[in-house]
Amino acid sequence: MSAQALPDGNSAGTILGHPKGLFVLFFAEMWERFSYYGMRALLIFYLTKHWLFSDSDAGIIYGAYTALVYITPVVGGYMADKVLGQRKAVVFGAVLLTLGHFFMAFEGEPAAGNSDNPVIYIFWLALALIIVGSGFLKANISVMVGQLYPRTDIRRDGAYTIFYMGINLGAALGSLLCGYIGETYGWAYGFGLAGIGMLAGLVVFTLGKGLLLGRGEPSNPEALKTKKLGVSIEWWMYAIGIGLVAVCWFLIQYQDAVGLLLGGFGVLLVLYVLAIAMFKLPYGSFSNGPELPLMLFILGIVLSVFGVIMALFMPELLLLSMAVPMIGAGLIIAVIFQQFISYRNDDRDRIFAAMFLIVTSIVFWALFEQAGSSLNLFTDRHVDRGGVPASTFQSINAIYIILLAPVFATLWTWLGQRGLDPSTPMKFGLAVIQVGLGFLVLVWGASSVGIDVPTPVIFIFLIYLLHTTGELCLSPVGLSAMNRLAPAHMASLIMGTWFFASATGNFAAGMIAAATGAEGIGDVSGKEVVLDVYGTVGLYAVGIGVAVMVISPLIKKLMHLDTLQDDSLEGQAAAGLEAQEGGTRPATRA
Repeated sequence: MSAQALPDGNSAGTILGHPKGLFVLFFAEMWERFSYYGMRALLIFYLTKHWLFSDSDAGIIYGAYTALVYITPVVGGYMADKVLGQRKAVVFGAVLLTLGHFFMAFEGEPAAGNSDNPVIYIFWLALALIIVGSGFLKANISVMVGQLYPRTDIRRDGAYTIFYMGINLGAALGSLLCGYIGETYGWAYGFGLAGIGMLAGLVVFTLGKGLLLGRGEPSNPEALKTKKLGVSIEWWMYAIGIGLVAVCWFLIQYQDAVGLLLGGFGVLLVLYVLAIAMFKLPYGSFSNGPELPLMLFILGIVLSVFGVIMALFMPELLLLSMAVPMIGAGLIIAVIFQQFISYRNDDRDRIFAAMFLIVTSIVFWALFEQAGSSLNLFTDRHVDRGGVPASTFQSINAIYIILLAPVFATLWTWLGQRGLDPSTPMKFGLAVIQVGLGFLVLVWGASSVGIDVPTPVIFIFLIYLLHTTGELCLSPVGLSAMNRLAPAHMASLIMGTWFFASATGNFAAGMIAAATGAEGIGDVSGKEVVLDVYGTVGLYAVGIGVAVMVISPLIKKLMHLDTLQDDSLEGQAAAGLEAQEGGTRPATRA
């Protein structure tokens, strides 16, 4: 079908000036977030109070789980781009998520512990289903929002504000209802309610198919029907998804493997994206690019990987295992600089800018994601809550988002109309500063009333407020920037890389949470350990945020907004197109 033959956003009617399909995606994602955040509010307490894991172990498990939730969109996005299309990938993910949430309701004997308890394997299976289901749904449903609009359509900012509101409405309701019911009446009831929410999301998305204007369909539907060994390609894709569930079932039980996966695969993913940016985009294909720099780049990768393997398995060769990856890293950096200087290309520079934003986001998520783990436990043990279940405080962030998202959207628009809108990297720097300040405010508040006195609940509201304003400077802006900067054929890959950075941040968050789980947690000394960790990471975050703001003009130049052009919405060319940078106009100013 030609780009001209595709239906536009008005052909099926509009609501509030937006395609009706936007609201199908809104409600489907709202119910998916209801289930995810409802389960997330309870998870750290379920690990520590039902399965009797230590705080440190629970923090690592929680971090590994949330990290894997953000890794799998790389696979889900790739399979949607190349084979399934976004819509089929979302449906498959929703089915897995529904099963996973219902399996969470099988809890076995209360407080039976995690040793020699066969029911725990059902728990690991439930987590694996949720992880893989999120991978197929998470990246692709946001991609479909972008497909409803041209790249410079002024409605895109409003569309993503509406979509983001749906996410947080579901998150707020899920945390409040599932958290309260789970802690008050039993874990199975809380997790079961989350499963009902996910089922509602699947029903909404399925019934609303006709309003999606044909977006998100596979680029070659006939290829899906091709059979291999008597089974269609489409069902082979689903079989791969089930196989991925088995892999995640193993990984979630062995969290160290998740750390190795993040370190190894994450670096290779970034290098792969950089290789495309340097040797394919400027020249049309790898074969047309310069051979020597490409060979040196590959050699640098091989040396780096070999050096890491030596460090892991041959620790007696310490100096050699340090020198080899340093030489490899040096080669990679030298090639990047050489290509940057010798050949200028706007698309390549935008990929470099996107990679900088992605790396910066890791710092933010490592601190922000304390909310579901160490901060949740801190609220339960050291805060004067007045008898309110600690898990329900997980809804504060989402409620703040609902209240403040329109304010920020209006603010960015107002500033943009006057040429005062901060650039994307400047907003990222502000976000990291605010997440650090949130922890410093909590530390100050807890210390000011006395370490042996329960912390006033107002400081929990304040830390979530600062974290929320930081999130509004980074998350919707980041979603918008990733595929605004990426060429259309790389949209889901770049979106997957963005989620992979979130995965790395979540695993780092688990390690920070583990550091707060020292012996004596629950008494004064344990509270001091938590506050010491929070104070340290808060100061580091403020310093990093200031540094990002200082170099933001350089990153802004790499974005080349003055040469950004619309792409055709034909087939997969539309995949992954996100809203513009939050609040900016479609003008070509830098």
